[in-house]
Amino acid sequence: MSTTTDTRLRELEQTIARLEEEKRHYQWLAESTTDLISRHDQDGVFLYASQASQSLLGFAPEELVGICAYDMFHPDDLAALLSKSPSIYYHEGFYEQTYRFRTRAGHYIWFETTSRTRRDPATGDLIDILCVSRDVSRRVEEEARRQRLARVVESTTDYVLFCDEDETLVYSNQAARELLGLAKDSPSLAIRQLLTTQATQTWCQQVLPAIHQHGRWSGELALASPGGDIPVLSVVQQHREQAGHAQLSLVNRDLSLRLEAEAQARRHQEQITHANRLASLGELATTIAHECNQPLATLSNYASGALMQLERNPQQPASELTVPLTRISHQIQRLSDRLKHIRRFVRRGSLHLAPQDLSAIISAAVDLWEPQCRHEGVQLIWCMTPPGLYVTADAEGLEQVLVNLIRNALDACRDTVATTSPPRILVDAYPTGADTVCIDILDDGPGVPEDQRPQLFTPFVSSRPEGLGMGLSISLSLLEAMGGGLTLEDTGRDGATCRAPVPEDSQRFQVSSPFTGARFRISLARV
Repeated sequence: MSTTTDTRLRELEQTIARLEEEKRHYQWLAESTTDLISRHDQDGVFLYASQASQSLLGFAPEELVGICAYDMFHPDDLAALLSKSPSIYYHEGFYEQTYRFRTRAGHYIWFETTSRTRRDPATGDLIDILCVSRDVSRRVEEEARRQRLARVVESTTDYVLFCDEDETLVYSNQAARELLGLAKDSPSLAIRQLLTTQATQTWCQQVLPAIHQHGRWSGELALASPGGDIPVLSVVQQHREQAGHAQLSLVNRDLSLRLEAEAQARRHQEQITHANRLASLGELATTIAHECNQPLATLSNYASGALMQLERNPQQPASELTVPLTRISHQIQRLSDRLKHIRRFVRRGSLHLAPQDLSAIISAAVDLWEPQCRHEGVQLIWCMTPPGLYVTADAEGLEQVLVNLIRNALDACRDTVATTSPPRILVDAYPTGADTVCIDILDDGPGVPEDQRPQLFTPFVSSRPEGLGMGLSISLSLLEAMGGGLTLEDTGRDGATCRAPVPEDSQRFQVSSPFTGARFRISLARV
């Protein structure tokens, strides 16, 4: 009997020791976890709090014991909890809630608490409430940010689309649904079904390779809507989820208004440019009439001479009239070329960039102004352009720029007493590297006054009372549209020098005296 009792006592002691060990282990777990573990009575009063209360709330565990947790709830969240308390405590026994809880510093943090009630098995009386709480402020704030972003995405006027890694549409915002005629519960569509044929080619050839390589692409696409194709500026971004799946987001901004405005601006620019050409020809009208009158007079002389020969000898062979007829044909061709050049110059058209023979364009501009310069006693000099020098430009546009600059140079020469006689205008073109060509226009005028230089290329600003102030502005716009430029820089001497960013070559011009007026330097891309 004694042996059995001793054995049972030892087993009981071992059980008590094991339970104490487990108790210490669970207590260590409770005190070591970053979650707040607490016990409460049915009124929410703290009976126990783990050490995590210090880091989460700023309270030592013993400071919380005896405090009602409900007093630390945010008022808006406490009302929701109390309305559910009877169900939680007396029926379900398990509850999870996210709410705001006040810290020792006075501010609130977001808590997510899992609660479980314990009851006496015999009586059913509530023993206590066990709670495990964790700080989820970052998660709640992130979710709030996502919700705000979702509301912004849904309400923005841009067309927002999301597709999965199979390019199947998974989301479209309200603007996109209205544009494309989609419903929220529309069947799955491939993103390519929403693009135009040309945009689909761009999607396959440019967008997808860029996405796979860089994760992002931006450029112009077009959406195929029931009301017609809509050009859009699209930003396509790849998003990797934690599970490794990829999604693509497409944010598309309607370009219709911008493209229409740009087209309208181009039309206005073309109208202004055309008016500028007509103004140039208006100034040249007298000279052009004189230049056309010369070949007409010559034609009349040769024709009269041929008729006189026929009157004297009606039976003479036709071969004896070869010389006057050949000269008549030459003069007719000369006059025809002159009129074709004028007609081509004044016609209205948009820019068409292509490789152009620079020598032919400069020759046309010089030929247009040379008679007027000669009539006014100004020497127009053209340093012959090196053969085979081609630039990327629009032929009529570049000729108009040269015409404007030569006209300005002629105006400048009228306003000064030149140090040389006669005053000169020089046009010189030369390569400045493997990919750039420059054209210099120099004159013997007074240069650009200091107070006019800041507004030199401003529209409707002119130093001449009768000037429109559009020549340099139009010239700069045309050159920029061709990828070139036109600049002005003061050299610190009398007058002014316009130049591109290339070294100055003072030995280029073999002249008896330097040009004292302005130098406009055009820069263009070489072919």
